[in-house]
Amino acid sequence: MTKKLSNYLDYQKYFDTNALWEKVSAVARKAGVKAIYAVLLLFYSATDSAVSATDKAKIYGALGYFILPLDLIPDPTPIMGFSDDMAALMWALKAVWDNITPDIHAKARTKLTEWFGEVKENDLKIM
Repeated sequence: MTKKLSNYLDYQKYFDTNALWEKVSAVARKAGVKAIYAVLLLFYSATDSAVSATDKAKIYGALGYFILPLDLIPDPTPIMGFSDDMAALMWALKAVWDNITPDIHAKARTKLTEWFGEVKENDLKIM
């Protein structure tokens, strides 16, 4: 297991569904549509029974890191504040991408539209 992987997996213990929604609510506009879409894709993947425990651990690690208020680059830092969070989210998405079904995309898109209103397809290209 690589050092980077083990670091993200260490954050699983910080994952909590309520804390995730509180963080999303607090930072949604600032973090942007792509970051929140990535969070939603990961969250819905983690709730899918077809996703392996190993992949769920990766997801919960990335989401746990996203939730933490103190991380490598503090979120309030202008321009760079969410870059480390996005790196964790992108790492997890890449690791579990094959598990993200059309149904998961639809759930994430529905929730995103509920929160942000209509979103252009180009705004959702994250991979």
